[in-house]
Amino acid sequence: MKASASYRLFQAANYVLLTVISLLTLLPFLYVVIISFTDANEYVTKSVVIFPEKWSLDSYRYILSTGTFIRSMGISAVLAVVGTLLSLVVTSSLSYVLSRKRLKGKQFFLVAILLTMLFQPGMIPNYMLVDSLGLTNTIWALILPVLTGAWYVFLMKNFYQDVPAELEEAANIDGCSDIGVFFRVMLPLSLPALAAFGLFFAVAYWNTYFSAVLYINDDSLRPMQVLLQLLLIQASTQVADPSVAAMIQSEQTVPPDVIKMAAVVISSLPIVVIYPFLQKYFVKGMMVGSVKG
Repeated sequence: MKASASYRLFQAANYVLLTVISLLTLLPFLYVVIISFTDANEYVTKSVVIFPEKWSLDSYRYILSTGTFIRSMGISAVLAVVGTLLSLVVTSSLSYVLSRKRLKGKQFFLVAILLTMLFQPGMIPNYMLVDSLGLTNTIWALILPVLTGAWYVFLMKNFYQDVPAELEEAANIDGCSDIGVFFRVMLPLSLPALAAFGLFFAVAYWNTYFSAVLYINDDSLRPMQVLLQLLLIQASTQVADPSVAAMIQSEQTVPPDVIKMAAVVISSLPIVVIYPFLQKYFVKGMMVGSVKG
């Protein structure tokens, strides 16, 4: 059917409005990138920098030459890689076990997992548990308490239940055990879901902040997000922190604000680079286990 003039006008107005909103949401990020590449002298002399006349990489050279930032970035990278892999292993294996009808006590485990969605123990019990296990001031305090979530487990469980039983029976006839069925049949079929969940886990571990503040007192184990927050506090209140003061010392020529902008760009870059490669799995992955039939 041929679209009416009013409908075409409505569609055009929608496109224009959405384009304007998209540009407005991108402006803060664009401003951060521009300031991070702005020359120090130009940033100091101008009140507002829209498009720098002189571009500079001094802020990035300074940050990447600072041991504090490199160490914090390494901690965040270890959290993202190790934590994501362990989370995917725990989530997929637990979901597969709960999807088997012959599992004894299945309803008890399902109710116990469901309760974690409805009730949260709170900060103090969490800290007491982590401390009693001897995990404080270790990187495992930022990984083990958040290995998986009930939402991910239930989605994956529903997916495994929807897989035709004939596939499992055929694998059993070929001599596969339950572990063999899981690794040779179930995991290959669940790759879209694992890719989508993996990105969610990676972003969560990469952005680890509150648990690091709560469980980590060792400066050498601070993730990057904690360091960025300390940079903001240092610049706004002038309260000195021994591990952060070296990054914005008075002897260096790069303004603290430019350093902060460059730090934000560097911390966001890994996720921005990874996201386009996993985006195609999002729709399929997030629908896994959510629709039956």
